[in-house]
Amino acid sequence: MRVPSILSALATLFLTIVPLINAAEPLSRGTPEAQGISSAAVRDYVEALDKIDTMHSFVVVRHGEVIAEGWWKPEAADKPHVLNSVSKSFNSTAVGLAITDRKLSLDDPVLKFFPDDAPSDPSANLKAMTVRDLLTMCGGHDSEPKQSTDGHPSVKQFLAASVVHQPGTHFLYNGMGSYTLSAIVTKVTGQTVGDYLKPRLFEPLGIENAEWPSSPEGYSLGAHGLYLRTEDIAKFGLLYLQKGKWKGQQLIPEKWVEQATAKQVPNDQESHSKIGADWREGYGFQFWRCQHNAFRGDGAGGQFVVVMPDQDMVVAMTAGSANMQAELDAIWDHLLPACRTEAIAADTTGQEKLKQSIGSLVVRAKQK
Repeated sequence: MRVPSILSALATLFLTIVPLINAAEPLSRGTPEAQGISSAAVRDYVEALDKIDTMHSFVVVRHGEVIAEGWWKPEAADKPHVLNSVSKSFNSTAVGLAITDRKLSLDDPVLKFFPDDAPSDPSANLKAMTVRDLLTMCGGHDSEPKQSTDGHPSVKQFLAASVVHQPGTHFLYNGMGSYTLSAIVTKVTGQTVGDYLKPRLFEPLGIENAEWPSSPEGYSLGAHGLYLRTEDIAKFGLLYLQKGKWKGQQLIPEKWVEQATAKQVPNDQESHSKIGADWREGYGFQFWRCQHNAFRGDGAGGQFVVVMPDQDMVVAMTAGSANMQAELDAIWDHLLPACRTEAIAADTTGQEKLKQSIGSLVVRAKQK
């Protein structure tokens, strides 16, 4: 009977040791040409970003190496940045890990986790709502449930909202649903999403000092609120590009990565589709599909982690209040067509010009 306890102790020891091995280890750096992209193309990308109001940072990773990075002064590499709704993709990852730990399943009804917060007479649609429906933004609401009167998210308020559509049939971008997913993770693990992810994701990736506020109910905000450095965002994207594997460890099951980043539901009729073409490509489990077989996490104001499997590339960007489609177009117009399968000839002159362009970046005021 002592075997399970010994195995449990070993598992705990493993989780304790692994972060020490990887703690704060930065991504490797290389030149654009060594990874098959010209410095001139990267410079064109940077200059296109610089024309967009209130850009803050970018990191480009190709074949696992950072080939370009920049911050618009006074932003800096060591300064955490609010991710807004990129937080949802981290929240989704926590759900996937909890499913892997057999704490819940995609088809569990949402009401199962909140017997004390449920309406006295829940509708059939509310009873039918599942974890999968929240992940795909198809909970069935006609408009996003409002927060409580004190301005904070509330599971009880979410469950009290009218569920007009049959769950799974109607896409509506819904931050309160993401918050409820965070609450579910806490219900089944006894930890906030931030705490649950710390040994399973943040520490193995070398992400230090992740900040994720909680609501008065004690749940990580889930839908937003996470603060990370730009390189941390890029690491997260690289983990998903590598199908959940990091330095030989399978941190996230490959099956979950495939499900979360695949087109689970169409979203071309939702109001977000008016932002631009990349908001009509479909939605996964708190990840957006993009043009060019890419996928992304994105957040209001211009926060992005864009993963491009066909090009083996990740682009992370942060901003103050940017034109989000313009940010993506800068990737499609300048980086995408420049990708080559093999290294290209070194270009020290082009690299120096790129360095100068990046060194001159300064946050520009939002144009009125």
